[in-house]
Amino acid sequence: MSPQSEETTMTSQHIHPAAVIVLAAGAGTRMKSRTPKILHTLGGRSMVGHALAAARGIAPRELAVVVRHERELVAGHVAAIEPEAVLVDQDEIPGTGRAVQVALHALDATRGTIEGTVVVTYGDVPLLETSTLRSLVEAHTQAGNAVTVLTAELDDATGYGRIVRAGDGTVLGIVEHKDADEGQRAIREVNSGIYAFDAAVLRSALGRIDASNAQGELYLTDVLGIARADGGRVAGLLVQDRWQVEGANDRVQLAHLGAELNRRILERWMRAGVSIIDPGTTWIDASVELDEDVTVLPGTQLHGTTVIAREAVVGPDTTLTDVVVGEGAHVVRTHGSGARIGAGASVGPFTYLRPGTVLGEDGKIGAFYETKNVTIGRGSKLSHLGYAGDAEIGEYTNIGCGNITANYDGVNKHRTVIGSHVRTSSNTVFVAPVSVGDGAYTGAGAVIRKDIPAGSLGLSVAPQRTIDGWTAAKRPGTASAEAAAASTPKTPPAHLPEPQESGQS
Repeated sequence: MSPQSEETTMTSQHIHPAAVIVLAAGAGTRMKSRTPKILHTLGGRSMVGHALAAARGIAPRELAVVVRHERELVAGHVAAIEPEAVLVDQDEIPGTGRAVQVALHALDATRGTIEGTVVVTYGDVPLLETSTLRSLVEAHTQAGNAVTVLTAELDDATGYGRIVRAGDGTVLGIVEHKDADEGQRAIREVNSGIYAFDAAVLRSALGRIDASNAQGELYLTDVLGIARADGGRVAGLLVQDRWQVEGANDRVQLAHLGAELNRRILERWMRAGVSIIDPGTTWIDASVELDEDVTVLPGTQLHGTTVIAREAVVGPDTTLTDVVVGEGAHVVRTHGSGARIGAGASVGPFTYLRPGTVLGEDGKIGAFYETKNVTIGRGSKLSHLGYAGDAEIGEYTNIGCGNITANYDGVNKHRTVIGSHVRTSSNTVFVAPVSVGDGAYTGAGAVIRKDIPAGSLGLSVAPQRTIDGWTAAKRPGTASAEAAAASTPKTPPAHLPEPQESGQS
């Protein structure tokens, strides 16, 4: 057997196909969007991203994606997530049969004649799992089928191609809904559009299909009848989980698929030892990683490459994107992206972590705080009401209430460096670039424009002025003036005689 046709490897017990072709050329007009249908996302990935992940999971020797509508957008997205995939342009001839034909021609031309099993799937079936594709390939190969089609049974099969079976259970063919008669429309078993073909059978049959149907298209389904007429065995593999072959043609279907995908993701994590208190208000992307004994509280969304370590508690009402949370940390009512939170640290409530925030072990970023591009050392605390940007803060430093780093001069950003064991008083402003040495202090309301050496106190004190009677003079008739008058002590008039003591003559 030649290397091209060999479908098993010494390193795996699974059977690997020669190629997977993902059809992603459709316009998806019912989505009513400037974004191509297959680029709409659920679970943190585009629909085609989910499809490609499932396809890559069965380790095909070649992976091709057929594109047409919004070609540049789709091709750029595919190249970013699957750079080794072969991009194939569908021409003006419509139909799934033509799409597969141009893909097979492209693979034959660039990779040499494809021999073995070719899997065809779609870019809009985001819940399809690698394990299902693997079962399809193994059933197809072990039975020596010419074609194996993945099928599902639906209560309402309207719009789907019907599977017509022979008495022995093999597949006679697939009849599209618009071409089906009343008897065929009563069939509940439908075509998923996902197939395993023998490459030689596929190549031969594609050269013989025509567009004599209601849609005037080259149907890939016609390959089954040709293969059977040529003496090949055509079989169907019924998948019990219908969600895996559900596509999304509009935003309603996309939302339903997204909710089902999220339900599955949450269930998988709960079975792996994660406590999700309210699954109904919790959304977790497929790419997120959670350790055992993590607790996710209600109203939490975890996106992108977020990683939560053991015994951390996240939520409630928290959204994290590409954030790493250390072991035992607590993150409450926080919106964060591109940040790292150390073990045992605490964040929130009402905290905004912008990219580049690094909080050390046992550190704290408290209520109503915003951070950006800042490194905060072990045990340091930024407890409330402040902003820290473009800064470095050492270990065990306490930043007082209302502190900010004034890092922008209108043209450029500048950096603030604050050492370890520093104590800054309320409402301190650090006008960058500026540095504060280890063990230094600042006074309340200080505006720090010059470096503070280690162990020193930074002050900017102006004498306080008090203008007596200002409210009565400048705001007469106001509630403030009346309150001031009511609280002002009454003094006796200067012309009255002083009262005499009792008993004096």
